[in-house]
Amino acid sequence: MPPRVSACLSLSQPLRGCAQVEVGPFVGSPANVTRARGHSGTLRCELQVQEEPPEVTWLRDGQVLELADSTQIQVPLGDDDGQNDWKVVSKLRIESLQLSDAGWYQCAVVLGGQTFLSQPGYVELEGLPYFLEEPEDRMVAANLPFNLSCRAQGPPEPVDLLWLRDAAPLPPASSQGPQHILQVPGLNKTSSFSCEAHNAKGVTTSRTATITVLPQRPRDLHLVSSWSTELEVAWTPGLSGIYPLTHCTVQAVLSDDGVGIRLGEPDPPEEPLTLQASVPPHRLRLGSLRPNAPYHIRAACTSSQGPSPWTHWLPVQTLEGVPLGPPENVSAVLNGSQALVRWQKPREPLQGTLLGYRLAYRGQDTPEVLMDVGLKQEVILELRREGLVPSLMVSVAAYTAAGDGPWSLSVPLEPWRPGPGQPTHHLVSDPPAPAFSWPWWYVLLGAVVAAACVLVLALFLIHRRKKETRYGEVFEPTVERGELVVRYRVRKSYSRRTTEATLNSLGISEELKEKLRDVMVDRHKVALGKTLGEGEFGAVMEGQLNQDDSILKVAVKTMKIAICTRSELEDFLSEAVCMKEFDHPNVMRLIGVCFQGSEREGFPAPVVILPFMKHGDLHSFLLYSRLGDQPVFLPTQMLVKFMTDIASGMEYLSTKRFIHRDLAARNCMLNENMSVCVADFGLSKKIYNGDYYRQGRIAKMPVKWIAIESLADRVYTSKSDVWSFGVTMWEIATRGQTPYPGVENSEIYDYLRQGNRLKQPVDCLDGLYALMSRCWELNPRDRPSFSELREDLEDTLKALPPGQEPDEILYVNMDEGGGWAEPLGAAGGADPPTQPDPKDSCSCLTSAEVHPAGRYVLCPSTAPGPTLPADRGSPAFPGQEDGA
Repeated sequence: MPPRVSACLSLSQPLRGCAQVEVGPFVGSPANVTRARGHSGTLRCELQVQEEPPEVTWLRDGQVLELADSTQIQVPLGDDDGQNDWKVVSKLRIESLQLSDAGWYQCAVVLGGQTFLSQPGYVELEGLPYFLEEPEDRMVAANLPFNLSCRAQGPPEPVDLLWLRDAAPLPPASSQGPQHILQVPGLNKTSSFSCEAHNAKGVTTSRTATITVLPQRPRDLHLVSSWSTELEVAWTPGLSGIYPLTHCTVQAVLSDDGVGIRLGEPDPPEEPLTLQASVPPHRLRLGSLRPNAPYHIRAACTSSQGPSPWTHWLPVQTLEGVPLGPPENVSAVLNGSQALVRWQKPREPLQGTLLGYRLAYRGQDTPEVLMDVGLKQEVILELRREGLVPSLMVSVAAYTAAGDGPWSLSVPLEPWRPGPGQPTHHLVSDPPAPAFSWPWWYVLLGAVVAAACVLVLALFLIHRRKKETRYGEVFEPTVERGELVVRYRVRKSYSRRTTEATLNSLGISEELKEKLRDVMVDRHKVALGKTLGEGEFGAVMEGQLNQDDSILKVAVKTMKIAICTRSELEDFLSEAVCMKEFDHPNVMRLIGVCFQGSEREGFPAPVVILPFMKHGDLHSFLLYSRLGDQPVFLPTQMLVKFMTDIASGMEYLSTKRFIHRDLAARNCMLNENMSVCVADFGLSKKIYNGDYYRQGRIAKMPVKWIAIESLADRVYTSKSDVWSFGVTMWEIATRGQTPYPGVENSEIYDYLRQGNRLKQPVDCLDGLYALMSRCWELNPRDRPSFSELREDLEDTLKALPPGQEPDEILYVNMDEGGGWAEPLGAAGGADPPTQPDPKDSCSCLTSAEVHPAGRYVLCPSTAPGPTLPADRGSPAFPGQEDGA
């Protein structure tokens, strides 16, 4: 009799107590399946019904499998008597069997309000052992104990482990701990270890781990001898197994900079002095050190297998040295039979503790006399013989525990000249006469009056200046576009001394201050107007620069990246010095840099002053040509010309060893000749050492333009700019489309790692796309340089036939007050307005009408144009990017 099953099973609940019915429709039930872990398995149910085929549900251990990978086949079985029978076959496939898949499997169907279950079939996992943990490669010190671990499981159980060293089995008694832990007492040569897992089904072998034997840490590092500029240290090497030591390395780092070496610190805070010593003997003499300076020293020894661990830092100190320079401003004054000799402390470093001064004097026919005067800086000599007086010569030297420093130049005696009203025989030892014959209170009163006048004048000028810079010159009741306008023009500006005072207060070095004379602009000479756009890394505002004889319209970009240390501030100013020297028709020129924010608030924020470009950025130009109310077809010749200009500008930047790091169409500007200028150096970085730059604090980056290696480890090179240039070429070829359409920012890295790249745009030349693809090579060394890119693009441009200009070319209004495209004329990275002002006018040219500047330029129609995405300055990482 067939088994009875539940007749009231809810397919979302396990089997519970219900009435029992016969199996009924099932003609085939799941069979038992035995497989090894990771293999696939298939279960099958078959039933025959005389009504509409039901849905077959699979259960494991009485629980419904919600996400089962099952397929159901329904086959009609026609009959002569008019009955409509159906045969239903359901298959459940498990792709990769795991321990959690083991159990009883059944099929369930609901017919006429009753639930029927098939006979159960059991899925069992059985096979070779499966490793949960395998031995790992390690580096160990010679003759020191260590442990290795290896774990495996069935089924079937039990699983026994056998350890092997250099492919030879180890006896089970070699490890005193658990079976999966191998306790190795020590090695004297590099060896390999693996383990075998045995069960009833067979044997599985783990990976082979290589255990490299390194020398032990050196011992007893100590100071042997010390001098003012040299130290000699010695140590005892550790055991190195069968491999002899090849050399030892000693590092010394100066620790008098306030940082020092802390206990447990693995690496020094600054670049150490590193020297190698041949062995034996195990000692080394370090030279060219600073006198009277504290150092920390450590040592490590190396064999053919590698270096040993470093010893702990040993604090040492060099001895004192002699002073490097003589005393300053030595003078000798004669008065009767006395001579007053004075001097000042040496300007050069003393290289130790000053113990005193030595004085030497001699006459023309007398031997030299030496005397130790201690720490005094003034000595009175009693001249006993008159014959010495006219020819007496005096010199002074400072000395430390290491000896005497250099002597000053010999100075002769000078006669004392008494002031008015003083006796001619005034002795040097008498109190000095006053410098002025006026009563002292006259002098004090005059000084107080002068100081009061200066204070009153300064307060008046500050008050007047504050009013001018706050409210401008005058309020004019002029109405433009329905709004009151304040005519703002600063009448006065600070002199260069103000800038120098600010740099002095920030602690900028003298050498850098000298270079900044042509870069720094007084912030009071810059008048700010309306905001043109705001991006991720800064905002761009319209401004006026008050020059000596004219007022220049500029774009002022404020940086949102905070400057937290003096080092970052000097790096920024050093880059500004380099960018000020940029002179290329396809690179935007830097006018200057100034600061905003007072020094009391910490380091001020940098403000970059750039030329004002009325025709806006390249991305908006391309976007409006495609999405405007009157789309305009841009010929291929114009697009290739844009690419060539950018490649030429980037070639110039790469020769100046600058990395842009944010190259995109939105950061390329169109000048008056419709040539493209590379702009927005908000993220650029000068390469001072090496050929790469590792990003530090910046966290948000435009991921769809960044090279794959930069996404992985934030390392930027000139070849990562080449990758960005390839994406920019794709933007130009697609007339401003967003790269990687349909791919989220968070998915870009995995998308690129799988080998995917941007697809060839419609109507894009095969040669151009091949050039883009070379920019996206996985290995940066395989990408072309900007010189090669420029040459290839120039050849492509020459090979193109003369193209026909578009029938209707829209013109960007360049008048002072008009043109809704004018807000796009900032430096790179500004956001365009969402729509044009319908009140603004814009004249249009046809292909037969050429602008006086000799160019064709685009302009949207008077109707509102398409809305551009916000925040196109630098897309967030991993937030939104711009594009159509």
